[in-house]
Amino acid sequence: MYLFYALFQNESRMNTMDTQPENLLEKSLKRAADEPAHRPEFFNTLLNSSVYILGTAGEADGHVNLESGSNISIAHWQKPDGTPVIPFFSSLQTLQQSIDSEQSYLEIPARSLFEITLGALLCLNPKSPYGKEFFPQEVQNLLADAVGQTATERTVEKETNVLLGQPAEYPSQMVHSLTQLLAKHSNVKRGFLALMHDTSVDEKPHLIVGIEADGDIEQVMREAGNVAGDTAPQGEPVDLCRVSQGEAGLSDYFLRETTPFYERKWGHKLRSFLGFGSA
Repeated sequence: MYLFYALFQNESRMNTMDTQPENLLEKSLKRAADEPAHRPEFFNTLLNSSVYILGTAGEADGHVNLESGSNISIAHWQKPDGTPVIPFFSSLQTLQQSIDSEQSYLEIPARSLFEITLGALLCLNPKSPYGKEFFPQEVQNLLADAVGQTATERTVEKETNVLLGQPAEYPSQMVHSLTQLLAKHSNVKRGFLALMHDTSVDEKPHLIVGIEADGDIEQVMREAGNVAGDTAPQGEPVDLCRVSQGEAGLSDYFLRETTPFYERKWGHKLRSFLGFGSA
């Protein structure tokens, strides 16, 4: 399942949210909700932030240092369909705006919360204009530094004939978001797009993104897969591959037959325009 990004719109609360100061996590959440290219950065910010939950740790509330064997009680809410969900909040102000009566709360590192609630459904800022549901598998992937969703790797064991071309309907949103993401990685030289049909494996063709980069590109490939999964037309699967000079097959096709949708020489201008910093 691709990342599900839950946005909660509530005009009566929107004005309140706009007037209160935002912390780094809330700014990152807003950017991620509005532009998928920022979602990998949001996940990293979240895992390094403290969050607030409704609950108690023994007789204490507020900021608590959890130790092995700590007795912690965490409040659960229910979704409209009756599904239990653990609410957590990006700030104390956001928590207070989400409850109707005084309740005990705890401040806890987000990573610790994910670890002790593994297997449960969680929701960040469930009554705010911007929020995010976290499914169990997604949380497990985050704790394993897999950005939020896992990719399936395929190794071609023998020479395979595939059909390559360009999509009739250009995936503009996906390309736009990938361009912003690749611009954040100064080691990425170019990004390419094609439509591939491996008739021995797939019933219909699907998109494939090629990335040419210097050095280790594992991180950018994970992030690009996450962003592509969020923005692909109608949730279509998207393959990714590394493009290398002098290699036959897909690399040769991308380098000889296509025009890149992203080039590093554009990256500095884009980073400066969007405020990413310099290369």
